[in-house]
Amino acid sequence: MYTPASFEEKRKEVLHEFMRNYSFAVLITSDGMPLASHLPFLLDPQRAPLGTLRSHLARANSQWLALKSGSEALVIFQGPHAYISPSWYQTKMRVPTWNYVAIHAYGRPKIIEDRTAFRTLLKETVDTYESGFPTPWNMEILPETLVDKLQDQIVGFEIEITRLEGKFKLNQNRTVADQRGVIDALNNTTDPPGLEIAKLMARHLAF
Repeated sequence: MYTPASFEEKRKEVLHEFMRNYSFAVLITSDGMPLASHLPFLLDPQRAPLGTLRSHLARANSQWLALKSGSEALVIFQGPHAYISPSWYQTKMRVPTWNYVAIHAYGRPKIIEDRTAFRTLLKETVDTYESGFPTPWNMEILPETLVDKLQDQIVGFEIEITRLEGKFKLNQNRTVADQRGVIDALNNTTDPPGLEIAKLMARHLAF
């Protein structure tokens, strides 16, 4: 990923926090042809120096066959983004740009062959995304025979992260006055991603 030094984020804890908050990511493989799937990912920060990603996809999705090749895969996590008008800068004679956050995680996928380990992954996935609800749904209420049948229709996999790239493009290459002008302008919009970008910009200015 093209990342000028002013936009580069290397702190693992910052990247991991972002990956957990924006965990619906894009899995990209290239085994004869490029393939991409949009999937929810769980991050285990303790497994491997950079962490390990786990997810699953439909067995009917032919991309799972590419995961068996051992070739490197890329998972892209993308969060809020916003158009930035040059009219928001104090400095004149500038042009429009786009602020955004993206993280690229690389590694070699491994199919989860053990059914018990795969079942644990599925339960952890459900529990993670149900945790914010007043009455979380529990997959254990389903008949075992049904769960077994459904499990046969999907493929679980994990990716030990071997390379992690973070790009937080938040106008760090502009003056503080210009950055504050963008933050104020975005805070006056009703665009949710723009409001999130304003929060991220304010956090970075505070460092």
